[in-house]
Amino acid sequence: MRAEASLADLLASVSSGDREALRLVYQRQSTRLFGIANAILRDREAAADAVQDGFLRIGQRAGQFDPARGMAEAWLAAVIRHAALDLARRRGRELPTDDPTLGDMPVAPEALERVAAQFEGRRLRDCLGALDEKNRKGILLAFVHGLSHAQVAARLDLPLGTVKAWIRRGLLQLRECLA
Repeated sequence: MRAEASLADLLASVSSGDREALRLVYQRQSTRLFGIANAILRDREAAADAVQDGFLRIGQRAGQFDPARGMAEAWLAAVIRHAALDLARRRGRELPTDDPTLGDMPVAPEALERVAAQFEGRRLRDCLGALDEKNRKGILLAFVHGLSHAQVAARLDLPLGTVKAWIRRGLLQLRECLA
């Protein structure tokens, strides 16, 4: 019977300290959750670290899961996604390459400034400069600093829909300028 319990029931048991329930959640979901972490981090070892950190969080925060607000699978995916994003921020942004002999190279936050200093980058800098301040700030926070739309909205103290619209308009203008 225990092995047939729903994930929501297992999370309820985990919230009361049931280690066996956490083990069952891991057995059922770890492969899928590893795939999510690996898609974000593009590094199997880092993805494994994110899954481990995520399951520590799941063990500590299982009581926060509310089946009335959504499915257990989605809640678990969100926990792992946040763990992977936290790890990615700690590691720094990476620029993946197609050459397996080179490996991934870290990209410092001032990478946009270095690119802008190069010939091709001048055009990008000019196009970014032509954008409205709100569009430019949203794009830089999202794509250079790696913030989600929700995090950009929180940082700018604006509604999420407004931030999404600004970023979308800015990207359209940027694409037109660079074409």
